[in-house]
Amino acid sequence: MTRINLRPIASPMPLGFFTVAIASVMTGSLQLGVFETAARDAVALCVLPAFALQLLVGFLAFGARDVIAATLMAVFAGSWAAYALVLLGGGSEGPRVLGVFNLALLAFGALMTAVTRAKRALWLVLLVSLPRWAATGLAGLTGAEWLTHLSGALGLLVALVAMYAAFALMLEDMRSEEVLPIGRSGPAHAAVEGDLAVQLRNVERQAGVRRTL
Repeated sequence: MTRINLRPIASPMPLGFFTVAIASVMTGSLQLGVFETAARDAVALCVLPAFALQLLVGFLAFGARDVIAATLMAVFAGSWAAYALVLLGGGSEGPRVLGVFNLALLAFGALMTAVTRAKRALWLVLLVSLPRWAATGLAGLTGAEWLTHLSGALGLLVALVAMYAAFALMLEDMRSEEVLPIGRSGPAHAAVEGDLAVQLRNVERQAGVRRTL
């Protein structure tokens, strides 16, 4: 008999989504002109902790055997670090560098949407992040002020969606049932609603059980 012992952990996703929401509010407010240009360093210092928090979420998601959530949160972590460091650097080419960086994130996000649809909370956050990355990228390359303002408004929309997802997941964890609709489907739905037989299906083929990845 082969016995497999897994150490359960609490879901790190509410922390990840709340972090996305708070950091998006700060960056969006800067783009909308709520803060003066001189406040860039202060905004960067507020955003920088998002790197550590989302990196932690990524590590925990890998431990929970959720490669999609782990990959997405780790990349989000890197994006906050890059954004904060470029703002702190204050170079004249910073906006153009961030423009190209955000367009690269746009390509990454487009690929991720193809595999996250069943995980509807992640998918929705990605879906509203795509136009923001596009607007931020084009604003950095063209210098168009209206694109910067559009990116800021989309950042607030990202914050709202991420805040809802985080709150819904926390309620679900506290009450052990879905309270606010998230819209899971496929394997993600079966992981929450399925019985033990469904959970153990194909377990011998999962990472950490099979001999090679």
